[in-house]
Amino acid sequence: MISGFEIDHIGIAVANLEQAFQIYKVLGWSEMDIENVPSERVKVGFIKFDNRVNVELLEPTSDDSTVKKFLDKRGPGIHHVCYRVKDIEAILAKLKSEGVRLIHEKPLKGAHNCKVAFIHPSSANGVLIELSEPPKALR
Repeated sequence: MISGFEIDHIGIAVANLEQAFQIYKVLGWSEMDIENVPSERVKVGFIKFDNRVNVELLEPTSDDSTVKKFLDKRGPGIHHVCYRVKDIEAILAKLKSEGVRLIHEKPLKGAHNCKVAFIHPSSANGVLIELSEPPKALR
Protein backbone atom coordinates (compact mmCIF):
# COMPACT_ATOMS: atom_id res chain seq x y z
CA MET A 1 0.00 0.00 0.00
CA ILE A 2 1.25 3.51 -0.84
CA SER A 3 1.12 5.84 2.13
CA GLY A 4 0.74 9.59 2.05
CA PHE A 5 -2.07 9.77 -0.50
CA GLU A 6 -5.74 10.36 0.33
CA ILE A 7 -8.71 11.31 -1.81
CA ASP A 8 -9.30 14.99 -1.08
CA HIS A 9 -12.16 15.84 -3.40
CA ILE A 10 -13.97 15.24 -6.66
CA GLY A 11 -14.23 18.37 -8.80
CA ILE A 12 -17.44 18.95 -10.75
CA ALA A 13 -17.62 21.67 -13.41
CA VAL A 14 -20.83 23.72 -13.21
CA ALA A 15 -22.14 26.88 -14.84
CA ASN A 16 -23.55 28.26 -11.57
CA LEU A 17 -22.62 27.26 -8.01
CA GLU A 18 -25.95 28.15 -6.42
CA GLN A 19 -27.99 26.25 -9.01
CA ALA A 20 -25.69 23.24 -8.80
CA PHE A 21 -25.92 23.24 -4.99
CA GLN A 22 -29.70 22.71 -5.10
CA ILE A 23 -29.41 18.91 -5.36
CA TYR A 24 -27.17 18.90 -2.27
CA LYS A 25 -29.74 20.97 -0.38
CA VAL A 26 -32.36 18.36 -1.22
CA LEU A 27 -29.95 15.69 0.04
CA GLY A 28 -29.63 17.55 3.36
CA TRP A 29 -26.69 19.94 3.12
CA SER A 30 -27.42 23.47 4.26
CA GLU A 31 -24.17 25.16 3.32
CA MET A 32 -21.09 25.05 1.14
CA ASP A 33 -17.85 26.94 1.66
CA ILE A 34 -17.24 29.28 -1.30
CA GLU A 35 -13.82 30.59 -2.29
CA ASN A 36 -12.30 32.32 -5.33
CA VAL A 37 -9.20 30.70 -6.83
CA PRO A 38 -7.63 33.36 -9.06
CA SER A 39 -4.82 31.08 -10.33
CA GLU A 40 -7.41 28.83 -11.99
CA ARG A 41 -9.98 31.58 -12.71
CA VAL A 42 -12.76 29.76 -10.85
CA LYS A 43 -15.06 30.16 -7.89
CA VAL A 44 -15.34 26.93 -5.94
CA GLY A 45 -17.91 25.60 -3.53
CA PHE A 46 -16.84 22.83 -1.16
CA ILE A 47 -19.43 20.38 0.11
CA LYS A 48 -18.01 18.51 3.09
CA PHE A 49 -18.58 14.83 3.78
CA ASP A 50 -18.01 13.08 7.11
CA ASN A 51 -14.98 11.13 5.81
CA ARG A 52 -12.96 14.29 4.92
CA VAL A 53 -13.64 13.81 1.21
CA ASN A 54 -15.35 16.79 -0.42
CA VAL A 55 -17.25 17.55 -3.56
CA GLU A 56 -15.86 20.71 -5.16
CA LEU A 57 -18.21 22.56 -7.49
CA LEU A 58 -16.22 24.68 -9.98
CA GLU A 59 -17.76 27.76 -11.60
CA PRO A 60 -15.59 29.64 -14.13
CA THR A 61 -14.97 33.33 -13.45
CA SER A 62 -13.63 34.20 -16.90
CA ASP A 63 -13.95 33.05 -20.49
CA ASP A 64 -10.32 31.88 -20.55
CA SER A 65 -10.77 29.56 -17.56
CA THR A 66 -10.02 25.91 -18.31
CA VAL A 67 -13.29 25.07 -16.53
CA LYS A 68 -15.17 27.34 -18.97
CA LYS A 69 -13.51 25.53 -21.88
CA PHE A 70 -14.43 22.19 -20.28
CA LEU A 71 -18.08 23.27 -19.92
CA ASP A 72 -18.21 24.53 -23.51
CA LYS A 73 -16.81 21.25 -24.83
CA ARG A 74 -18.41 18.66 -22.51
CA GLY A 75 -21.07 20.40 -20.43
CA PRO A 76 -21.34 20.06 -16.65
CA GLY A 77 -19.89 16.98 -15.00
CA ILE A 78 -16.91 15.43 -13.27
CA HIS A 79 -13.86 17.54 -14.04
CA HIS A 80 -11.10 16.00 -11.89
CA VAL A 81 -10.13 13.83 -8.94
CA CYS A 82 -7.87 15.37 -6.30
CA TYR A 83 -5.39 13.47 -4.15
CA ARG A 84 -4.12 15.00 -0.90
CA VAL A 85 -0.34 14.52 -0.64
CA LYS A 86 2.43 15.34 1.83
CA ASP A 87 5.35 16.42 -0.41
CA ILE A 88 4.02 17.74 -3.70
CA GLU A 89 7.42 18.95 -4.98
CA ALA A 90 8.99 15.50 -4.55
CA ILE A 91 6.01 13.81 -6.21
CA LEU A 92 6.12 16.22 -9.17
CA ALA A 93 9.87 15.64 -9.58
CA LYS A 94 9.34 11.86 -9.59
CA LEU A 95 6.49 12.10 -12.09
CA LYS A 96 8.54 14.34 -14.39
CA SER A 97 11.56 12.01 -14.19
CA GLU A 98 9.28 9.12 -15.21
CA GLY A 99 8.03 11.02 -18.26
CA VAL A 100 4.54 11.71 -16.93
CA ARG A 101 2.94 14.67 -18.71
CA LEU A 102 2.27 17.43 -16.21
CA ILE A 103 0.13 20.53 -16.61
CA HIS A 104 2.09 22.20 -13.80
CA GLU A 105 5.69 21.28 -13.07
CA LYS A 106 5.67 23.53 -10.00
CA PRO A 107 2.75 23.89 -7.59
CA LEU A 108 0.37 26.86 -7.67
CA LYS A 109 -1.63 28.35 -4.81
CA GLY A 110 -5.04 26.70 -4.74
CA ALA A 111 -8.12 26.77 -2.54
CA HIS A 112 -7.52 26.82 1.24
CA ASN A 113 -3.92 27.98 0.56
CA CYS A 114 -2.99 24.49 -0.59
CA LYS A 115 -0.15 23.89 -3.04
CA VAL A 116 -1.72 22.30 -6.15
CA ALA A 117 -0.61 20.89 -9.50
CA PHE A 118 -2.34 18.87 -12.21
CA ILE A 119 -1.35 15.73 -14.09
CA HIS A 120 -2.47 15.78 -17.73
CA PRO A 121 -5.29 13.32 -18.54
CA SER A 122 -3.20 11.83 -21.38
CA SER A 123 -0.88 10.36 -18.72
CA ALA A 124 -3.66 9.27 -16.37
CA ASN A 125 -6.10 7.11 -18.34
CA GLY A 126 -8.13 10.11 -19.47
CA VAL A 127 -8.63 11.49 -15.95
CA LEU A 128 -7.44 14.94 -14.90
CA ILE A 129 -5.66 14.42 -11.56
CA GLU A 130 -5.02 17.23 -9.10
CA LEU A 131 -2.38 16.88 -6.40
CA SER A 132 -2.94 19.05 -3.34
CA GLU A 133 -0.69 19.63 -0.36
CA PRO A 134 -2.51 21.43 2.45
CA PRO A 135 -0.67 23.89 4.65
CA LYS A 136 0.63 22.31 7.87
CA ALA A 137 -2.21 23.91 9.86
CA LEU A 138 -4.80 21.91 7.85
CA ARG A 139 -3.10 18.49 7.89
